[in-house]
Amino acid sequence: MTVPCAEGLINIRVGAIIKKGNKILLVGDDVSEGYLFTVGGRIQFGETSEEAMVREVYEETGVKMEIDRLGFIQENYFFADTPYKEDKLVYEIDYYYYMKVPEDFEPSSMEFMEEEQKAQLHWVDIDGPQMYYPTFFREELRKPQQDVKYILTDERNEQRPFQY
Repeated sequence: MTVPCAEGLINIRVGAIIKKGNKILLVGDDVSEGYLFTVGGRIQFGETSEEAMVREVYEETGVKMEIDRLGFIQENYFFADTPYKEDKLVYEIDYYYYMKVPEDFEPSSMEFMEEEQKAQLHWVDIDGPQMYYPTFFREELRKPQQDVKYILTDERNEQRPFQY
């Protein structure tokens, strides 16, 4: 769900934490040029975040997967860098869910179409050198906690992560 608001956009999205060992499944596309992010996407109007999470995981991996638990809620202010939204301020609310990953899990395909763009799935080592988003995952996924963690990231002046 993306809603125009004044000079910017409000975005509500879900992201899946799909882990196997020390690797996480992430998405990259032709537009983002090396930018990797969580399996997931925008919540559709009338959907709960959990319904959206299950739908998005299925759409992007071809596998029906259950939610384990909510891990993080992030408020995120950033400037868009995609061609049709370039330099617009985005206020995004993200719900990141840990998924129940079957031991034999493999996506049905490592490629899928997303909004007329080809996207690829990548298994990425959490501690590896590759850049991925959200950046707080690199630290937080090393030592998962049972509590839901709130994180604020604000790039309007400078990036200043804030956590409860």
